[in-house]
Amino acid sequence: MRITVIGASGLVGSHLTRQLRDRGHDVTAASPSTGVDSFAGTGLAAAVAGAEAVVDVSNAPTFCPAEVMDFFQTSGRNLLSAEVAARVPHHVALSVVGADRMPASGYMRAKAAQEQLVGYGLVPYTVVRSTQCYEFAGGVTVGGSDTIRLSPVLMQPIAVQDTAAILADVAEGHARGGRLDIAGPERIRQDALVRRLLAARNDNRQVVVDRAAYYFGATVDDTTLVPARPWRLGGIRLADWIGAAVERARPPHGAPPAAERCSAVRAHRR
Repeated sequence: MRITVIGASGLVGSHLTRQLRDRGHDVTAASPSTGVDSFAGTGLAAAVAGAEAVVDVSNAPTFCPAEVMDFFQTSGRNLLSAEVAARVPHHVALSVVGADRMPASGYMRAKAAQEQLVGYGLVPYTVVRSTQCYEFAGGVTVGGSDTIRLSPVLMQPIAVQDTAAILADVAEGHARGGRLDIAGPERIRQDALVRRLLAARNDNRQVVVDRAAYYFGATVDDTTLVPARPWRLGGIRLADWIGAAVERARPPHGAPPAAERCSAVRAHRR
């Protein structure tokens, strides 16, 4: 099959592109770095020409509510128009489990609007709603604060590799004309998830439970971020993902730790 991936340079997009090529598909990896900008509308006609499926995993470069809404609405209209002109038979869009249940969040409100735009469009479609990925969950640990305040909300995180594999399966099939929820194999509370990520990194910062804490600017409960009836579950468990991440972070055999390498570079430059 010829499949176009919009947002191919991102984390999900790069995994998806690689997996589709490993399956033998002819993949067009579309992103601004390859001359395809869905927001500006440039390069789209050539990118989707002859495609049997287009998978949109693009993401807004900002979390500003007005700008993120503008990104998903403008990009979505540009992309769907190009697909109509090219007679693309299947549009696959990646969204977020619970996006329609968090209207107070500007980002989630924009994702819900994107789903609606795709649903009202003229291109046969499938919307895949994914739970939070392990990789993105680690983003809450970024920063210099000694403590991290989090809601203990229930989550069902998934590995990016699993999200990409399921998206590839969907792209290979026919348009379903609806939404499919996917999730990881285990449920865990957000504070426990982040504690495990910190422990794996030998990060001694404390996680403080704050039941009033927001998630992407919205109030959430134990039903918001987990699918009621997931269509597919990923197979990679949190412990296995953490183990693989720690292994990847190890310096090559015989190489000094990163801090020592940095010190050596500084000494050499002096």
